[in-house]
Amino acid sequence: MAKEQGVDLVEVSPKTVPPVCKIMDYGKYKYQIAKKLQEAKKKQSVVQLKEMKLGLKIDEHDLMFKIKHVRDFLGEDCKVKIIIMFKGREVFRTDIGEKLAQRIIEEIKDVGEPEQKPKFDGRNIVMVFAPL
Repeated sequence: MAKEQGVDLVEVSPKTVPPVCKIMDYGKYKYQIAKKLQEAKKKQSVVQLKEMKLGLKIDEHDLMFKIKHVRDFLGEDCKVKIIIMFKGREVFRTDIGEKLAQRIIEEIKDVGEPEQKPKFDGRNIVMVFAPL
């Protein structure tokens, strides 16, 4: 019957008794599956995680420059992970690092919200921001 219609005979379930077969155009079937996968990929959105590292003794201009980059990343719908690094004996001055973290939160709050509050991770303070 498949030869008469000019299509393929496809075995759907070979392990059943009797085996189940289907008459269809196999090339067209594979094409439709590929198209469905392609459509699913188009609708899928991938969120990137950008990372910004800051030192504790960062200058005012450098801080504003980094914050500008963070704003740009959040504008592109990327998540941003900000790391404030403590070097050497700076670890004993965690209050300065916490003030810097709060300042960054205040500067960015109009374009992004903190997804993860500032927390210590070894010798670093880590924060994650998500776009609004």
